[in-house]
Amino acid sequence: MVRRGARFATQPPMTVQPFDRRRLLAGFLALVPGAASAQWGRPIQPLDGPEEEDPFWAPRSRRPAPRDDLYDRPDARRRVGRDPYGAETPDDPAYGQDPYGRRPLAPSQPSLAEAEGGFDPRRIYARVDGDPFPIPAFDYRRVPAQYLRREVAYAGREPAGTVVVDPRGRFLYFVEGGGRAIRYGVGVGRQGFAWSGTATINSKQAWPDWYPPKEMIARDPKLARSLSTLQSGVGMHGGPRNPLGARAMYLWQNGKDTLYRIHGTVEPWTIGTSVSSGCIRMVNQDAMDLYGRVGIGASVVVLG
Repeated sequence: MVRRGARFATQPPMTVQPFDRRRLLAGFLALVPGAASAQWGRPIQPLDGPEEEDPFWAPRSRRPAPRDDLYDRPDARRRVGRDPYGAETPDDPAYGQDPYGRRPLAPSQPSLAEAEGGFDPRRIYARVDGDPFPIPAFDYRRVPAQYLRREVAYAGREPAGTVVVDPRGRFLYFVEGGGRAIRYGVGVGRQGFAWSGTATINSKQAWPDWYPPKEMIARDPKLARSLSTLQSGVGMHGGPRNPLGARAMYLWQNGKDTLYRIHGTVEPWTIGTSVSSGCIRMVNQDAMDLYGRVGIGASVVVLG
């Protein structure tokens, strides 16, 4: 006597084929006349072909990564991405795109240098040779575009030759007169070190020695390891590692040194932030440009 269901015991176990989206779609398209030739304008891939050749069907882990856009990330200012101006050299066909590199300028629009206030960042932030120490090129993509040097309209009443610092905006203006000014991005004093008022440029120095105040050394005892006894006290010789950078302009008030400076920096990526101990820091190339424009005795107005 055969038990009920015994005939099923001799059957091989049922297997379930894994879900294959490509085969399912191929079967569906075979039922629709002309659909196979109109698969979004391309032929159907062979069913036994390598899956990775078709990004649409590739597993998520193997799909092409999305394009990395410098301006689509919240941490863009601390990363080095593609050139936001769309080209690396004037010989590049993309040279002349708009400042965000997303669409070419219309023929009636100004060139890149003109759009940036007459300054081409590729040129003005290039490597500088011929100084006592070489100055490396500044990767201007590491700071927001508004902090790059440019000529702007200026409605202030200060006479030509005056330096105006806007700590809130992180800008320094060199007033040219005639309603124009050269604007630079700067780093300013962090909380507790900000100041305002009017000072005078008492002197200027190229590759200056640095004499940090005793209070600064007390706040950072490790700083003393990089200092030595110089002609005017304990400090650091001018050079590529000196925090004052390639140029410094010394600010005085009422005949006394304020201990504040407008100077270059070895940390150009901090431009546009509040990070210093009260001094106004600039990209070395910008500090050199201002150094050549401003005169001894010029007024410096730091806004409140």
